[in-house]
Amino acid sequence: MLLFCFHGANTIIVSFLPLYLQAEGLSGTEIGWVMAIGPLAAIFSQPYWGYMSDKHQTVKKILMLCLIGVLVSSFFFLQMNALSLLLPLAAVFFFFSSPVGALSDSLAQRRADQLGVSFGSIRTWGSIGFATSSLVVGEVLARTGIQYIVWPYLIVAAAAFIVSTRIVDVKVETPPIQLKDVGLLLKTKPYVIFLLLIMFITISHRTNDSFIGIYIASLGGSEDMVGFAWFAGVTSEAIVFATAGWWFRKYHPLVFIIGAAMLFSLRWYVYGLVEDPLWIVSLQFLHGFTFGVFYVTAFYYITRLIPAMLQGTGHLIFASVFIGVSGIIGSLAGGWVIDHLGGSTLYLLMGGLTTIGVVLLIIYHGLRTRRS
Repeated sequence: MLLFCFHGANTIIVSFLPLYLQAEGLSGTEIGWVMAIGPLAAIFSQPYWGYMSDKHQTVKKILMLCLIGVLVSSFFFLQMNALSLLLPLAAVFFFFSSPVGALSDSLAQRRADQLGVSFGSIRTWGSIGFATSSLVVGEVLARTGIQYIVWPYLIVAAAAFIVSTRIVDVKVETPPIQLKDVGLLLKTKPYVIFLLLIMFITISHRTNDSFIGIYIASLGGSEDMVGFAWFAGVTSEAIVFATAGWWFRKYHPLVFIIGAAMLFSLRWYVYGLVEDPLWIVSLQFLHGFTFGVFYVTAFYYITRLIPAMLQGTGHLIFASVFIGVSGIIGSLAGGWVIDHLGGSTLYLLMGGLTTIGVVLLIIYHGLRTRRS
């Protein structure tokens, strides 16, 4: 329920915040600046809250604290229309909101290990929440107006906070970490190299998160069509997560990661070539086979690479690269490209970037296999 509620709230930001900013008169470049604040805040906030979680050996209390910050900051952030106010408020909002998803996933991974179930079978409820919210909120905003985005967000985020008071912390057998222990992560070369290589894929993924709504609108689509696009994509993602226990361990995680990256590349090329928004909506089922497969296997793979006592920190550093660094580059570069060269060119460039990532990951997998 925590995953369901938080990701239900998060879909409002991912799917509809760019459309809200566009309706308030911001250009693509300015929207890129606002969307880039979130990843920038995540670079600092996710490792910080991950470290605090490991240090105090609690996920629950950190989650509750972050969700309180989310509720307070979102009330002001989602009603602003001036860029000078949006930027600082966005920094505060994302400082609290960006760690919640990664902390929840870290908790889910640990609980999955304790219960002997697949991580995906728990994580799928986040996708179900995302899909449900995208469909319902898309319809609501199409009828009431995008300017009322704050109210559905507050309702769903408040539900996430209420649920967070009832979750059970995972008992950690290792002693509390010290700041110097974090250096062990930087000495884990396969972990660091892997994070650098996946940026070629995650930059394109985060760019799509920020601009698919605007791209659909530029092709003639409406708010409810954007909602349907996200619903289709995240429904397929939920199915992939739910069935992870069946397909996941058949091959090495890197095989799945490379396969998902190949499909990512193909997906962006096709998006760049179509001219009807209905094609985007109908092809969104590929989201599950790209992001769904990629995220489950990458999260599991890094869990194998990092020490047990640094699981929370390692997971949130992974998230800060996935959401933070990649999001900054994707939002800023994507905003400029969509303003000056158009959405079609943006997606073709994303396809090329992902193709480079595929080649580098194949080399990485070959070297790791040979060394093993």
